[in-house]
Amino acid sequence: MRVFIAGIDGYLGFPLALHLRARGHEVAGADLLLRRDWVAEVGGISALPIASYADRLRAWQDRFGDSLDFRIGDLTDYAFVRDFFAEFQPETVVHLGQMPSAPYSMMDQAHCVWTQRNNVVNNLNLLWAIKEVAPDAHLVKLGTMGEYGTPGLDIPEGFFEVEFRGRKDRLPFPRQAGSWYHQSKVHDSHNTHFAAKIWGIRATDIMQGVVFGAQLPEMDADPRLRTRLDFDQCFGTAINRFCCQAVIGHPLTVFGLGRQKRGFLPLIDSVTCLRLALENPPEPGEYRVFNQFENAYTIEELAQLVQSVANEIGLRAPIKRYDNPRTEQEEHYYQPDREHLLRLGYQPTRDMGAVVRAMLLDLQAHRERIETHADALIPDIRWDGERRRSTPLGPQTSRREAQPPSVPPTSQGEASTGYPLRPDGEGLGEGFAPDISGES
Repeated sequence: MRVFIAGIDGYLGFPLALHLRARGHEVAGADLLLRRDWVAEVGGISALPIASYADRLRAWQDRFGDSLDFRIGDLTDYAFVRDFFAEFQPETVVHLGQMPSAPYSMMDQAHCVWTQRNNVVNNLNLLWAIKEVAPDAHLVKLGTMGEYGTPGLDIPEGFFEVEFRGRKDRLPFPRQAGSWYHQSKVHDSHNTHFAAKIWGIRATDIMQGVVFGAQLPEMDADPRLRTRLDFDQCFGTAINRFCCQAVIGHPLTVFGLGRQKRGFLPLIDSVTCLRLALENPPEPGEYRVFNQFENAYTIEELAQLVQSVANEIGLRAPIKRYDNPRTEQEEHYYQPDREHLLRLGYQPTRDMGAVVRAMLLDLQAHRERIETHADALIPDIRWDGERRRSTPLGPQTSRREAQPPSVPPTSQGEASTGYPLRPDGEGLGEGFAPDISGES
C-alpha cells in the first residue's frame, strides 16, 4: 500500500514510517521540521539525541536498501500538497502533521491564532487534495481523546444514540475541548466528517490518548533511527516527563490533586493501531471514529508507577505536587469505549512497568541533556493568560485526604478503570498497587 505520512519527521511520524516500511508498505511523507524549532523555542531539547533530516535519510537507506521520499514542505501550501499527491498517488494519507501541544496554543494571542490557522488549514488542504487528486484514498486523521473533554458520561467512539422528545437519532458525541489546540482538532473532526458526507471520502478519525516511550523493534539499535523524547512543558507528555525527572533526581511533578484521568498508550501500540486502521479501510463515504489508548489512568497513578520502577533500578524519584497551571477538572468520571481497534486485532501492551523501565535505562545515558534544560520541567504557561511558574503546594494542601473518584463497580479480573486485565493480572505492571492516599 502507498502511504503518505503528513508530519513524517515527528515523534509519531518517523516511527510509523519505519513500522510500515518493515511490513512492506511503500512510504512517502512531508514535514516542515517545525517540531524541532518549537521545542527549542520553549527552552527544551529532545532527551534522546535525534538525527538530522539528511542523516535520517541515510539511515533509512542503510536499513531498507531504498530511499525514502521525504520532502521538506509546508502543508498549508496547497500547491505543494496537491503536486505531491499527484506524483505519489497515495492509497492512504496519515495526517500527523499538526502542532500538537495544548500549552503552546495557550501562550498568547499569536500562538493561539497560529495553532488554529496551521492545524485547520493543513487538514483542509489534505481533504481537498484527496478530493481532487486521489479520491479513492483513505484519510487516517490523528485526533485526540482531549476533544471529548471529561463529561460525566461514558465516552463512545465518536457517535451515540440520543432520544429527545420521543425521537431517536445517532449523533456525534459532544466535544468539550480544553485548549485552543484541542479546539483546532474539533474543527478538523467536523470538517473531515463533512467532507466524507459531501465528497464520499473514506476517513478514520483516531481519538488517541497520550503516547509515551521511544523504542520500536524497527529501530535496530541504530541511533539515527530513534525518535525524539521531549520533556518540556509544551511537548513533554506526562510519563515521558516523569521518566526524565526521575533520571536526574528531580521530583516528579504532579499538578493539583493528580486525579485527572486520561487514556495512555506506548509508542509501539500507537503505530500498531495506526497500521491496523489503514490496513482495514472504511467504505467510500464512511467516516468512522476509533478511540485509541491502552488503558486509562490518573496522573497520580502514573507518577507512582514511575517512582516504583525508578526505585527498583536505584533511582530516587520523590513525587511533589505543584499548583495546576491549567483550567480543568481535577477529579472527574472517565470511562471511554475502545472496541473498534480491539475487533481489528489490537492487543494492548498492558505491562506499562516494562515500558517505563526500558525508558529509564535508555535515558540514563543522556542525563546531562536533561540536566542542562531542567528549567523546562516546571511550567509557566497558564490557562488564564498569565506567565507564572508553578510552585510546590504546601504540606496542608499536598497531603489533603484523597479518595479515588467514583468508578463503576469492577468484577474479578478488572482494573479500577473498568477494562479487563490479562489473566496474569498485568496492567500498570506486575505487582504494582498504586497508593492513592494523597501522600507522596
